[in-house]
Amino acid sequence: MNLFDSLILGIVEGITEFLPISSTGHMILVSHLLGLKQNAFEKTFEIAIQLGAIMSVIFIYRDRLKGNLELWKKLIAAFIPTGILGLLLHGYIEKLFSPFVVSVMLIVWGVIFIVVELLYKEKEHHVERPEEISYLKAVGIGLFQSLAMVPGTSRSGATIIGGMLLGMKRVAATEFSFLLAIPTMLAATGFELLKNFDSIDFHNGIILLVGFLTAFISAFFAVKWLLNFIKSHTFIPFGIYRIVVGIIFLLLVL
Repeated sequence: MNLFDSLILGIVEGITEFLPISSTGHMILVSHLLGLKQNAFEKTFEIAIQLGAIMSVIFIYRDRLKGNLELWKKLIAAFIPTGILGLLLHGYIEKLFSPFVVSVMLIVWGVIFIVVELLYKEKEHHVERPEEISYLKAVGIGLFQSLAMVPGTSRSGATIIGGMLLGMKRVAATEFSFLLAIPTMLAATGFELLKNFDSIDFHNGIILLVGFLTAFISAFFAVKWLLNFIKSHTFIPFGIYRIVVGIIFLLLVL
């Protein structure tokens, strides 16, 4: 991996981390197109630069997060299912990281997005703010997030769908998804860095820094854009995009 690869992957990570199109899936597919091999450092790189994207969310929501104990408790409750299942199934999930699996899951969840949006009707009593959700529903969204351990699913996509199905308004579900990424990805990043710390030397550290910074910047603009987009649009365009991209890459990898 060189600095150009790092720049491209950082941009891809930042844009796709919070859009419901699967950042992990796009990272696997783009790495495949760049001809990169899944060695120890690249696996660590792909996880670690997610921290850059997460830091952008912390920066954007810093005022709401500061001192908001109720929100933090809901986020921790939602994180617990993924944390437990991630530790138990980590070895099995790693075997699913392939362009074929990603392509299939892009298509499957693209269809799910379209169907859910066609059936979804936003109502007055739906939850308007992430901190207003009940603990039971927060755990329910966490279970939806666990589905995203399969690459190509999309962590943000699964949690947004979960939030909408559990009675959150579209914007609230999206914001909860953004915020839930903080404990989830911090835990995943910390785990990977500890496990593969030996694969990082000075050269790799520079590559990692470039990916981190580009992920931060691109994620910042992606989050701002998505919040404005969903105020007047549904997620159906993302469902269509997922299906089209999934079919294209499925044809390429077969």
